[in-house]
Amino acid sequence: MKYDIKSSRLAAAGSQRIQWAAREMPVLKLIRQRFSKEKPLAGLRLSACLHVTSETANLMDTLAAGGAEVMLCASNPLSTQDDVAASLVRHYSIPVFAIRGEDRKTYYRHLNQALALRPQITMDDGADLVSLLHGKKKNLAKNVFGSSEETTTGVIRLRALEKKGLLKFPVIAVNDSKTKHLFDNRYGTGQSTIDGILRATNVLLAGKTFVVAGYGYCGKGVAARARGMNAIVVVTEVDPVRALEARMDGFEVLPMGQAIKRADLLVTVTGNVNAVDVEHFRAIKDGCIVANAGHFNVELNLAGLKRLSKSVTFLKPNVEEYLLKNGRRVFVLAQGRLVNLAAAEGHPSMVMDMSFANQALAAVFIARNHARLQKKVYSVERELDEEVALLKLRSMGIVIDKLSEKQKRYLSSWQEGT
Repeated sequence: MKYDIKSSRLAAAGSQRIQWAAREMPVLKLIRQRFSKEKPLAGLRLSACLHVTSETANLMDTLAAGGAEVMLCASNPLSTQDDVAASLVRHYSIPVFAIRGEDRKTYYRHLNQALALRPQITMDDGADLVSLLHGKKKNLAKNVFGSSEETTTGVIRLRALEKKGLLKFPVIAVNDSKTKHLFDNRYGTGQSTIDGILRATNVLLAGKTFVVAGYGYCGKGVAARARGMNAIVVVTEVDPVRALEARMDGFEVLPMGQAIKRADLLVTVTGNVNAVDVEHFRAIKDGCIVANAGHFNVELNLAGLKRLSKSVTFLKPNVEEYLLKNGRRVFVLAQGRLVNLAAAEGHPSMVMDMSFANQALAAVFIARNHARLQKKVYSVERELDEEVALLKLRSMGIVIDKLSEKQKRYLSSWQEGT
């Protein structure tokens, strides 16, 4: 078995971490038990490009239990938990190509090694595998039944491919499922982003001005958690509806050019390039701490910031000081990469339980239905979403009401009313 990890000696610690995460992932456990009996992925090759964490390890174990031949690479150079990677190789016999801190060249070599499996199904967290399958590795696309995508950023890239008529196989937008974005994006990103900032800096948030760039589900989560720690939260947006929503939720809404002059801390969650650009860094408040919680490290224009700076100093793990030529200081966390995974452990296992349950069920859906699917981006079917939600409720000991036959008839009829 080929693999590329930091050290196999870390496997024991990784196994403990994987088991700890499993305690909070009862839905995936139920699916894994079903998969072990039914083998819905038997004989299929599956390559995944995901954050190599303890939660992802439980997903990989579930897919393997379903009969798939699985291979995993990292979707971010700083998100890999090396001990988890080692345990997956040693204890689960799953090939992993991921080393925390790997350079760009190694990162893309690992992507290519994951595709050497000649997968029939792929899983992405940012659409890097799919991008390769539409570029340098397009000769392998003919083998692919379909793919699933975990992130808002990845779905944006995939819909762009679909719009141009270039998508070579169907993709399930797992990110768009309600049991993913309503919980993972909002509660997961909210908590883990604050966790990453506090681990890196240990600053007190109470009383500080905390700017959140972007008010999608991830931005909503970060803003809510920051307010919960008594920060003064300001939101910046380009979407008028989301800006209005932020205001109606009780947040101050300002253009970035004004907000950054007041920011003690700033987090980007836009999914777009240069959310904080050169002109913003010129106006930034002295001592501002900036971080990114979007998938790619493009939201902070760090190349532009470096041109404005006299020096860049490594202060402590995940904290670099940029000393600007105008004398102001900017503290950048985690090299502008995902702060919740680079400086912390990512989303809590409880929310990833639902996200990865969606991924596992999406893989089975692709396996069973790929022949009839078109080359387009599909949302997760409502029935799968509701199945995940019901399994989660059951695991929490929660029982809900059911519609009576009379209520069902009423909701499906146009004749009944006043």
